[in-house]
Amino acid sequence: MFDRIISELGPWNWMVLGFVLLVMEVIAPGIFMLWIGIAALVIGLISLLIWGASFWTWEVQVLAFLALSLVSAFAGKKLVGGRNVPSDQPLLNRRGAQLVGKMATLAEPIKDGRGRIKLGDTLWRVSGPDLPAGTQVRVVSSADTDLELTVEAV
Repeated sequence: MFDRIISELGPWNWMVLGFVLLVMEVIAPGIFMLWIGIAALVIGLISLLIWGASFWTWEVQVLAFLALSLVSAFAGKKLVGGRNVPSDQPLLNRRGAQLVGKMATLAEPIKDGRGRIKLGDTLWRVSGPDLPAGTQVRVVSSADTDLELTVEAV
C-alpha cells in the first residue's frame, strides 16, 4: 500500500511533506521542522531528476531523507545555534550575585548560622557567624540558587 501511494504521487510526495513541515515551522516556531522540511524538499528535487532510476526505490528515498535530515539539523544547529555572545549584564538574572559587596543591617539575629537582612524591600535569608540584630554586615557571596546570602560583620 505504501509503495503504491509513493509511486502514484511520484516525487511530489516529498515536496508536499517538505511544505507541510515548513508550514508547521511557521505555526509552531522552534527552528527544528525547518531543517527536516528542507531535507524533504531536497529529496523531492533529487526525485524529480532521477525518478525513473531503478535504484531509487521508496526505501532508498526514506533512508536518504533520514540521513539528510540529520545532516541538515546538525548544520542548522551550527549555523543558528551556538552563538555564545558575552552579555553586557552577566548578573541580570542572578539577583543574589548582584548584592555581593552591599552593606546591610541584620533585621533578625543570626542564630545557629542563619538570620535575615533587609535590602530594599526584600528580606533575605543569610548565613554567617552568630550576630545580634542591628549589626552592620557585608554580603560576601550568594548561593547558586540565589536564595541565601553569606554575610560577615563589618
